[in-house]
Amino acid sequence: MHDGTDPQHTRLEDRPKRSKGIYMVPNMITLAALFGGFYSVVMAMNGRYDLATVGIFVAMVLDSLDGRVARMTNTQSAFGEQMDSLSDMVSFGAAPALIAYEWTLRDLGRWGWIAAFVYCACAALRLARFNVNTGVVDKRYFQGLPSPAAAALVAGFIWLMTELEVPPQDVTWFMFALTLYTGLTMVTNVPFYSFKELNLRKSVPFAAIVLVALAIAVINIHPPTVLFALFVVYGLSGYGVYFWRKAKGRPTSVISTSTDEPDERGLHDE
Repeated sequence: MHDGTDPQHTRLEDRPKRSKGIYMVPNMITLAALFGGFYSVVMAMNGRYDLATVGIFVAMVLDSLDGRVARMTNTQSAFGEQMDSLSDMVSFGAAPALIAYEWTLRDLGRWGWIAAFVYCACAALRLARFNVNTGVVDKRYFQGLPSPAAAALVAGFIWLMTELEVPPQDVTWFMFALTLYTGLTMVTNVPFYSFKELNLRKSVPFAAIVLVALAIAVINIHPPTVLFALFVVYGLSGYGVYFWRKAKGRPTSVISTSTDEPDERGLHDE
């Protein structure tokens, strides 16, 4: 005899309710990355460009950790995804553009702020496209230059010139070209390797540890020069992959550009 109880309704009621709070650890890391971007802007306003650029690199390290920590602790959330995206916009979009403008682009008048705005706008577009295409992207590649790498190119150049005591006025037009290059490359379909296939949980040969030690030693020779050189190589590598694929007759775009809402939601871990 049917007692009027809806079985489906009963099953829904029996399900454990998800917590309405937010996860502390990954979001604290994201907030620390956001602070790195904010700190960079404040230091640039005070003329401390060496500290401003270091803040960007610290934000990069923290940004690479929050998503991994969330997955390792099973604390992924839609809130964390949106928080990470907004933090990236500040640390790798607005902050590098403002630092570059304060450092030397302001000497170009309207051309200077146009270049800074193009970079900032492209960073926003790149992050929005990344979120939309999360469910269809080839995990081995990024579509366009990732915003942390673009920020590292801009900040790394300023850091290097500051360390070498090169007057900003001597490299104003190069800074203009670099800002436009990094900004526009973020919104291209050029594939950049994502390094997401690297599994840190797997055992590696002893030689791999030796190579890591050598890499750390090389970076310590002169961090601004080595880090900027590494990101220059990475910033050009996507075009190398693009033309290599084109020569081999393979698809040059890793995904198709979409403006529809995503069917899948994943933690934003760029």
